[in-house]
Amino acid sequence: FFSGVFLPLASQRYSSLSSCVCLILSGAISYLLFDSDKVSHMRVLGIDPGSETLGWGVVDGSGLKYSAVDFGTVKSSPREAFSKRLLKVYTGVEEVIERFKPDVLSIEEAFYAANVGVAMKLGQVRGVILVLAEQRGLQIAEYAPRLIKQTVVGYGAAEKHQVGEMVRLLLRLKAVPTPHDAADALAIAICHFHHAGMQDRIGKALQNKR
Repeated sequence: FFSGVFLPLASQRYSSLSSCVCLILSGAISYLLFDSDKVSHMRVLGIDPGSETLGWGVVDGSGLKYSAVDFGTVKSSPREAFSKRLLKVYTGVEEVIERFKPDVLSIEEAFYAANVGVAMKLGQVRGVILVLAEQRGLQIAEYAPRLIKQTVVGYGAAEKHQVGEMVRLLLRLKAVPTPHDAADALAIAICHFHHAGMQDRIGKALQNKR
């Protein structure tokens, strides 16, 4: 695990030495905490919400043993009425769910945006996806952007190229997924594997003490 993921970081450029140290410590702790054989298998659909370009990524596995199934985007034209863009988001994500049959929807939480109009549109896109996930009976997990970066890169203020490179390494892909919306969606799915694994182990530990 360490030789396959962390040693290649020696050739990567990070914004600071502390971010690289955080990354290594984060990976080491996760590796020691999780036993993949004791964590339920699941298929996670990660969603990076956007009204013009929505990224999606499907990751399959259990614990820290996971792999990419597929990834892509749902695109809409900014010239279309916003209601039509929402419909495209709904039908596009619906097709992905029908095709890959995920167990979990992992989606980025709403975040502060200086442009109120952009924040409101993203909120409506998230609402459409959440309703769709509920209709399809998916488990729903929401993660803050900073937590996703902290989990995947080890640094909460990581840049997009750093997230993309770590997604490539963790999923053992030949190239960084493009566009970045799809790479972000895969990162959101990976984030759930790490946090769901911890929650699973905590729950089992509490049951064993009863």
